[in-house]
Amino acid sequence: MKKASMIINRNFTKGQIDPRIYSSFVEHMGRVVYSGIYEPGHPAADEDGFRADVLDKVKEMGVTGVRYPGGNFVSCYDWRDGVGPAEKRPRRLEIAWRSIETNQFGINEFMKWAKKAGVEPVFAVNLGTRGIENAVSMVEYCNIPGGTLYSDLRKEHGVEKPYGIKTWCLGNEMDGDWQVGHKTAQEYGRIAQETAKAMKLVDTDIQLVSCGSSKSSMSTYPEWEAQTLEYTYPYVDYISLHQYYDGQDRGTPYFLAQALDMENYIRTVIGTCDYVKAKKRSDKELFISFDEWGVWSMADKEVAAQVDEKPWQIAPKISEQIYSLEDSLLFASMMMNFLKYSDRIKIACQSLLTNISAAIMTKQGGEVWVQPIFYPFSYMSRYGRGQTLQSVLDCPTYDAEEFKQVPYLDSVAVYNQDQSEIAVFLVNRSEDETIPFCIRLEDFGAGTPVQHIELTSEDKKATNQYRHDTVVPRELQDLIADPVNHTVTCELKPLSWNMIRIAVEE
Repeated sequence: MKKASMIINRNFTKGQIDPRIYSSFVEHMGRVVYSGIYEPGHPAADEDGFRADVLDKVKEMGVTGVRYPGGNFVSCYDWRDGVGPAEKRPRRLEIAWRSIETNQFGINEFMKWAKKAGVEPVFAVNLGTRGIENAVSMVEYCNIPGGTLYSDLRKEHGVEKPYGIKTWCLGNEMDGDWQVGHKTAQEYGRIAQETAKAMKLVDTDIQLVSCGSSKSSMSTYPEWEAQTLEYTYPYVDYISLHQYYDGQDRGTPYFLAQALDMENYIRTVIGTCDYVKAKKRSDKELFISFDEWGVWSMADKEVAAQVDEKPWQIAPKISEQIYSLEDSLLFASMMMNFLKYSDRIKIACQSLLTNISAAIMTKQGGEVWVQPIFYPFSYMSRYGRGQTLQSVLDCPTYDAEEFKQVPYLDSVAVYNQDQSEIAVFLVNRSEDETIPFCIRLEDFGAGTPVQHIELTSEDKKATNQYRHDTVVPRELQDLIADPVNHTVTCELKPLSWNMIRIAVEE
């Protein structure tokens, strides 16, 4: 029988967890906005057309921030199309997803929704088909109190006070040849540098995110980071990373091991940032905004076929992926990586919030339900607060194709000093073995078990699509404390995600 143990010590911490790692992403793509978060006429719609049932789920999920308005969408977008009287807004060809954009939902609608949802906005500017002027005018509209063309225009649109939006992304996935306005590293570096300088002249308090690689398999990674940061490093505060994983057809051991690729991706980009820092003799540390991430369960060809089958529709039903328990385990491991590297990752945006690669699903005119990935996100957002602990894990390993010595347990521990509590998050990657697990506490005193939450299913391919309560968490009563040896033990079921909470002495 496989066994595993973890040692955690109060004095060994990795970094302070930024609540913004529990953010999500809303793009004008498919049904994310229209009939996702916004559906006037729906029985649950409020006075602004926002689905109150979705807002409730967003709050339950624990979302702290939302990136908007894209995504590939932003590279063709003029923010001015989405403000002012709704009846005067233009209908545009949206060429990123080959749909019709009605522009009935724009900056002001999003900011109303964000206030109701209690989330911090992260805005992206168009560096694909537009550039400096469009970005600068957008900051002026959003953040300047008044007395200028665009700030006064905002007031005309019924918004007296500026929004004070803090974080801005300088374009989206500009390294990808699929992106409208795709650029070389040098081309992007220059336009991002000049746009950043201009935006910070308008508002000196904003923070900026430079585009990093779109995925770890890009042929230009990590040279893209090294070259673009030559231009942007002095002017930005974060570099973005994006990553989606599929590979379910290659078997569960390989599929779940991909979290190790993500760790290597993170470490490599951190190293590249620090190389540029050293090269520039800078004393500024650059942080990571992992502002698109998730599990991708639908082939790109299938998504493209859906787009091409019925082009130029309004909010077409595309890429509406259904997640299984198996998908949720990789999703949880990806999210746990943000905790492991909390010293450098300060923003992370799960992609997307509703209907496309989403935790929250809606039926137009009908119900709302949540996918299995909803639950690890919700629990980690609620209890993964404080400091990441430098834990030591003793665990058997396996090999899966190029991945060697993959731990059967993926784990991370968090210490919330304000609550005098430790939360340990774990994924058991074994398909067939329950793993006895022991946590040893050092310099915490004797720990008192609080809760063991488990997410698993007898069928790893089980989903919540038809029976919405098929894959849901349950609370176990199996935590055993040894106050003499300062240990807490339990068992971790095959293919399960777990949260263990332990109260500790101060």
